[in-house]
Amino acid sequence: MNKEVRSIIRNLENTLNVEPWFGRPVYALLDEIDPAIVYKKPNKQHSLIELLYHMVTWAEFTLKRVEGDQEQDMAAFEKKDWRVIDPSVHTWEKGLKQLRIVHKEMIALLQTKNDDFLKEIVDYRQYNFRFLLNGLIQHNIYHAGQIAYVHKLLTAIS
Repeated sequence: MNKEVRSIIRNLENTLNVEPWFGRPVYALLDEIDPAIVYKKPNKQHSLIELLYHMVTWAEFTLKRVEGDQEQDMAAFEKKDWRVIDPSVHTWEKGLKQLRIVHKEMIALLQTKNDDFLKEIVDYRQYNFRFLLNGLIQHNIYHAGQIAYVHKLLTAIS
């Protein structure tokens, strides 16, 4: 493993688990949410559960691209994105577990890669793995901000 891949892993771990510059880590924000409120849609916007499963979808997409998976193409992930949430299937606990598993697998896989890998073009996209992996980090931060806001909004009106 090389310097840039290690930096991407460190940034991913920092945003998820450690002490990111922007505030609290993603998992800390998600863990404090009461599952009883996750299906509510404030102001007809996305619910917390929708945001969580959206994050899961694109983390899984990223993992499958890094793995070189040829079976799950772009259409498979687009179909799951902003899916209809079925509370009997899509629980908060299950989504949190999926998000953690996919990131853990991603980090383990990245530990086997070198910096040259980052220059390769991603299947179904016109950019390289450097852009994709940094984009996943940014995506997690962006939606963590949304989740923090929606959570604050829901607990203020409860």
